[in-house]
Amino acid sequence: MNADRGMSRRGFVAGLAWLGLGARAAAQGFAGLGGAAAGFAAVTPGRKFAFPDDFGAHPDFRIEWWYVTANLRDAGGAAYGVQWTLFRQATAPGPQREGWANQQIWMGHAAVTGAATHRFNETFARGGVGQAGVDVAPFEAWIDAWRMAALPPLSNETFAPLRLQAAGEGFGYDLRLDADRPLVLQGDHGYSRKSERGQASYYYSQPWFTATGRIVLDGRAIAVSGPAWLDREWSSQPLAADQTGWDWLSLHLDGGDKVMLFRLRQADGGHYFAGNWIGRDGRSVPLPSDAIEMTPRGFTEVAGRRLPTQWRVEVASHGLAVDAAPLNPRSWMATSFPYWEGPIAVHGSHDGVGYLEMTGYPVTG
Repeated sequence: MNADRGMSRRGFVAGLAWLGLGARAAAQGFAGLGGAAAGFAAVTPGRKFAFPDDFGAHPDFRIEWWYVTANLRDAGGAAYGVQWTLFRQATAPGPQREGWANQQIWMGHAAVTGAATHRFNETFARGGVGQAGVDVAPFEAWIDAWRMAALPPLSNETFAPLRLQAAGEGFGYDLRLDADRPLVLQGDHGYSRKSERGQASYYYSQPWFTATGRIVLDGRAIAVSGPAWLDREWSSQPLAADQTGWDWLSLHLDGGDKVMLFRLRQADGGHYFAGNWIGRDGRSVPLPSDAIEMTPRGFTEVAGRRLPTQWRVEVASHGLAVDAAPLNPRSWMATSFPYWEGPIAVHGSHDGVGYLEMTGYPVTG
């Protein structure tokens, strides 16, 4: 595939439409994720997570992803961003069929971003034929030659160490991921609400990863290191039909705290906010909608769209008041479901780095 094609993790269903596998679903709500989920398993509060089983796939649910971002620097201090994502989408509920009849579709997404460069690629696979999948013991998530795999001995508490590999036209990376603190359950003990009308996902993260290794950008190998973040989510109907897009941030603050925030844009303007404040001690505190302010402060014109690439982010209950700016404001993927995603830096009450994802912004002209 061309290195200028890619897809948001939350735009995966629209990618199925590109394959001719989900056009009707993709037309409903945001990327089809607000469509009917009859026959699939429901997300309900009170789930007891179990590892290593929950490192693996959950085929009774309609959609899930394994998603890693890393904010990296080279020996000279130059900043880079890396992304690695594996998506699973079920085209129909019920017992898993064998071979080419299997109802699972997989998509891989990989990228490297620099201050003036953005390279990425995607690949698709059908389940049931060994081209993509997730094994629990030993852990390995793969699609074609892209891999996220356990390095022994893998800890069920930290989900580390891991090796992360991918390559596409003009880029590649091979990274080791280590962590010294346990996984974090997002939302309410892993139950992450996406609206006040019942939409939700199961959601956990590993925000304590440290990445070391090398990236390759336009033929140049570069030794890098820095903080990384894993998100694991699965659901059958994570969004409401009138939710038009998603603004999501993950932050590594210099004091050691971590923050996850998102804004789900609703057609009536009554946007839904949520997030978690993760203290340096590993304790995760849910942030209610009225505790979060995410205000666009600067815009970039990309692909006929006016995108809010600079933000003011405030969580008064934790003394957070920062301005977020992108490493590369043109971190844009012109796919069948276009989106923006890339590394950011924050300054103000706290300094730090992180990632921003924005989806669902229409052409303005």
